[in-house]
Amino acid sequence: MKPINSRLENECCALNEAEDLLKGMGFSYGGNWDYDHGYFDYKLDDEVGYTFLRIPFQAIDGQLDKKDTTIQFGEPFLLAHKYQVGLDDNAETGNISGSFNQFSEPQDPDATVDQKWIGIAKDLVKKVETAVLN
Repeated sequence: MKPINSRLENECCALNEAEDLLKGMGFSYGGNWDYDHGYFDYKLDDEVGYTFLRIPFQAIDGQLDKKDTTIQFGEPFLLAHKYQVGLDDNAETGNISGSFNQFSEPQDPDATVDQKWIGIAKDLVKKVETAVLN
């Protein structure tokens, strides 16, 4: 995980406005939320694993299943996971376990972020700051 310093941190915004702006910039909101907090994710890489720019937020007035909720942004960060190449040594066989355990464990769930993504992420955060804060 690599934190990205940003003016977004601690700023507040209406959820529906943030969602419209960030989705228009390529961020997703998917399954990465609970009723009181969530993340806007931007996928930067998915070759051997994945690298995301993640902008956390929490509800400060309302719940995230309501469009009139006010959110407060946290510090953006880069997150990288590296997948195992080849077979999973801990895989279980059988119809029942195969139905539930279809995916291998990540080789490194908190992998080092490749330097090439840091500058790209900083530029993207600046674009988000301009869109949200102006």
